Amino acid sequence: FTLSNMIEKDKIDETNSNSPLGDLGVLNDSFIGKSPEEILSYFLSEYKGKIALSSSLSIEDQVLTDLIVKIDKSARIFTLDTGRLFPETYSLIDKTNMRYGIQLEVKFPDYQKVEQLVKKEGINLFYNGIEQRKACCNVRKIEPLKRAFQGLDVWICGLRREQSVTRQNVQLVEWDEANGLIKLNPLIDFSEQQVWDYIKTNSVPYNKLHDKGFPSIGCQPCTRAIQPGEDIRAGRWWWENPEQKECGLHKR
Repeated sequence: FTLSNMIEKDKIDETNSNSPLGDLGVLNDSFIGKSPEEILSYFLSEYKGKIALSSSLSIEDQVLTDLIVKIDKSARIFTLDTGRLFPETYSLIDKTNMRYGIQLEVKFPDYQKVEQLVKKEGINLFYNGIEQRKACCNVRKIEPLKRAFQGLDVWICGLRREQSVTRQNVQLVEWDEANGLIKLNPLIDFSEQQVWDYIKTNSVPYNKLHDKGFPSIGCQPCTRAIQPGEDIRAGRWWWENPEQKECGLHKR
């Protein structure tokens, strides 16, 4: 399976946010019916050395890690340590490394910027308002992510349309204008049940907080368990409105 004759990477289509991939609608249509394995195999080969999974260690990203390692064990996978993660999340990093015989890259924020932010706004500034919360996300997540992007053409994400109201219009292949990268979402059409079925069938390690009512897990102060029937993102920044519940990694 190849799209080599369909994609002219050096041509820019102004109607697609300056994407170097041409018509993204045509490109996305070409992958209809293809499995995540087929999609990943194509991109990991086509962009070898210039592609990476940015893993939040979510169930989606753990599935993608399993798929990627089976296709190309040398492929780059990195995660962000904000300094405010759950102990269970750190344990999952170790379990993932041992399970697959790999070494996840762990990216950290600039300690000086963290110190300056805390000195100015307080240790738990994110509870004080949306701007303070976004400032914390920017220092602890966005800036380290941008450093990790250096040298990449494609970043692989675990976004699914079903996850939240902010992600219903996400496409399989997108052009990330802010970072100048192709953004690939191989599990875009997966349901939560499909993700869990894959995890159980393939013995994929996952965060044990999921067994305690945490469907979506981020930083410890900004994540809580949810009640039955609540939206799966209800436990993230629960004091904010649903349409604001993004840290900025997936700015649209």
